[in-house]
Amino acid sequence: MDTVVNGPGTLSSKDIDVGRSLHELATRLFPICRSLTGPGVRETLRILQESIPIQIHEVPTGTPVFDWIVPREWTIRDAFIADSSGRRIVDFQLNNLHVVGYSTPIDRRMDLAELNEHLFSLPDQPDAIPYVTSYYKERWGFCLTHRQRLELKPDVYHIRIDSELKDGSLTYGECIIPGATAKEVFLSTYVCHPSMANNELSGPVVTTFVCRWIQAQPRLYTYRIVFIPETIGSITYLSRHLEYLQKNVVAGFNVSCVGDERAFSYVSSRYADTLADRVARHTLRSMSPNFITFSYLDRGSDERQYCSPGVDLPLVALCRSKYGCYPEYHTSLDNLELTTPRGLAGGFEMVRRCVEVLEGNFRYKVTCLGEPCLGKRGLFPTLSQKGSGDSVKTMMDFLAYTDGSNDLIGVADLIGVSVWNLLPIVAQLKAEGVIMQVE
Repeated sequence: MDTVVNGPGTLSSKDIDVGRSLHELATRLFPICRSLTGPGVRETLRILQESIPIQIHEVPTGTPVFDWIVPREWTIRDAFIADSSGRRIVDFQLNNLHVVGYSTPIDRRMDLAELNEHLFSLPDQPDAIPYVTSYYKERWGFCLTHRQRLELKPDVYHIRIDSELKDGSLTYGECIIPGATAKEVFLSTYVCHPSMANNELSGPVVTTFVCRWIQAQPRLYTYRIVFIPETIGSITYLSRHLEYLQKNVVAGFNVSCVGDERAFSYVSSRYADTLADRVARHTLRSMSPNFITFSYLDRGSDERQYCSPGVDLPLVALCRSKYGCYPEYHTSLDNLELTTPRGLAGGFEMVRRCVEVLEGNFRYKVTCLGEPCLGKRGLFPTLSQKGSGDSVKTMMDFLAYTDGSNDLIGVADLIGVSVWNLLPIVAQLKAEGVIMQVE
């Protein structure tokens, strides 16, 4: 893999250009009404197919997937609340968060008291439309800002939700990029939320651009990248591929909420002891020393499934501001102003650098006994004076721990530098025959 020339934690002008392209893709996808199933998921995957070779799979309603069953497919065409004059006061066409996800169809009139039983708002965020779903119990409902709700007057309201629940299928996308080995790196992100930018779109757009970048790199590992509906999608995918994944995946990353500029964070695996944990901690420490580590007790996305007992894939979640930990989460305030080109560029950089660390993470050992003579190889100053060894201290520290027992992440952590500092040193020492790779 290419080494990082700017150093961890910095964004080049090229990175910012990538961020703008990421934001343009998110802007294009933002209006689509996605859910667990249905046309919004398919449309989103078809747009992503324009950039990467995604294979789209359909799993029929009623299919048993571990302890779950693939649900019915939901389609929504229109929805509104209109007052007695016919004026739409809540309109799905203006914001697709206005309808409770998976709402059953309805077309009738009712008074305000009855309507209120089906309304959802946030008194502590009066200008935000909440995101509410009812996937596994049939009901209908509308979401609106609390200011809108307080303005409702006693009246007879026309309620219409033009939706359909039918036997259909669950849709997911998969992209496999072969490497030199069958051992795999697994990337997962979800495509089941309607118009929310950080919580939904940042993951798929960043993962799409990472996928494009991986395709252009020489690589050791095979990369398996999936775009799925959250929870039921990961359960469905695991039910079809578990044995193979357990055999071949060396590290995995669930990519979610990677588009704002406030933080970098990760959610550990159950015991925080996998290669993915080590890669995430090292990468984020190098990029942002104040990054936040969340334990598995703080889980909430598909790491719940990938790390569950009996599955136990070596996977962690990568985030900027983690789901549930920023005020705009699961509301209409999670918009394309919160998710910025610079924020998306940082999310892309985080995932990309995790991949770089994995691709460069080998074990090495020195090929001679005693300290190697670096001077005769042009790697050490030939004039000895105070401070003359400072320029090669990192190289000497690296060699001091290059005994075949530590991988590159381990050595970097021991001597307090980043893997990116060591990659050019490794290249020099290998070229001079001072170290050799240990299988």
